[in-house]
Amino acid sequence: MTNIHHPSTIIEPVLYGTLREFAADAELLGRLHDDQLSIIYQQRWFNFFVPERFGGLGLSLPEALRLEEALAWTDGSVGWTVTLCSGANWFAGFLADSARNVLFDNRKACLAGSGKPSGVAQITDAGYLVSGEWNYATGAMHATAFTTNCIIEKDGTPLQDAAGNPLIQSFWFYTDEVSLRKNWHTIGMIATGSHGFSIKDVLVPFDRSFVLEPGKAVLPDPVFHFPFLQFAEATLAVNYSGMAVRFLDLCAVIFEEKLQRPSHRFLAEAPLRKMLHNAVGELETARLHFYTAIDKAWDSMTATGSVPAGMLADMSHTSRHMATIAREKVDALYPFCGIAAADPTTSISRVWRDLHTASQHALLTFPAS
Repeated sequence: MTNIHHPSTIIEPVLYGTLREFAADAELLGRLHDDQLSIIYQQRWFNFFVPERFGGLGLSLPEALRLEEALAWTDGSVGWTVTLCSGANWFAGFLADSARNVLFDNRKACLAGSGKPSGVAQITDAGYLVSGEWNYATGAMHATAFTTNCIIEKDGTPLQDAAGNPLIQSFWFYTDEVSLRKNWHTIGMIATGSHGFSIKDVLVPFDRSFVLEPGKAVLPDPVFHFPFLQFAEATLAVNYSGMAVRFLDLCAVIFEEKLQRPSHRFLAEAPLRKMLHNAVGELETARLHFYTAIDKAWDSMTATGSVPAGMLADMSHTSRHMATIAREKVDALYPFCGIAAADPTTSISRVWRDLHTASQHALLTFPAS
């Protein structure tokens, strides 16, 4: 039976307390604070999925998702940055041995990048000649390498895959091969420093390319053979739910304060308590369905090496449903939180801004059918 717990039980209080302590300063810096990064490096959180033999934690997908949710509950920018960068570090399972040894020899290894195929890689005798521009590379300010997706061309002509679509491959680059484009200007997720970057006529050897498709993983660990779409949907969804749980926690505090005022107590007590109770219940139900689907899919993956189509569909559905519930419950309660929710210096405002910025990610924009 799947059990779900409040995110506060997943991370030690001293860790989430310190991460939160520097959240406001991180927003002012426009990147994660050094003290936050120090904890992340010490805990190896950028390397959730990197096998222990390469210096990572080697977590299962269910373990990582619970930790990602707890980090998003701790602070939106911390949770999102760890999720996106550990997701990019998951590429370790698809890289050539030579690349993996170079990239993950660094204990601070953090890959930032973009999945949008907005670059072109020309095949040459010496390797790929790459140019392009990419937006929204989370963790760009402290990344040790960058990853991209590119359309493959030869002699100026785009190549096609077996289905007749443009042939797309992934690449990685050293930081001195890219130019940052500081274009991250948002109301929330400010400390993720998700700036864009560009590459101009950089020639890379053939082993700098990799393909994120089933059957293309070069390491045997089950997590690298899990379908990428559902992997990505789930990792983003837990960020929404983690931030929503935090928002509801803060709502409870604000509502209790309101109910201490004589002018509110008798008029507002029943509706406020009912709204909060119902919101907490709906979010907990969505989380339970989500983690039940995750655990079933992972059990199948570890037992048989694959996940049936029905389980993958259930994962996608519960991921999207949980993300929708998270947004809806937060927005339903926001008008009753007072001016504190609109004050950009407060914790509840930061959570609201972070959630609504994160929700603009295209992957979970539309609710489950």
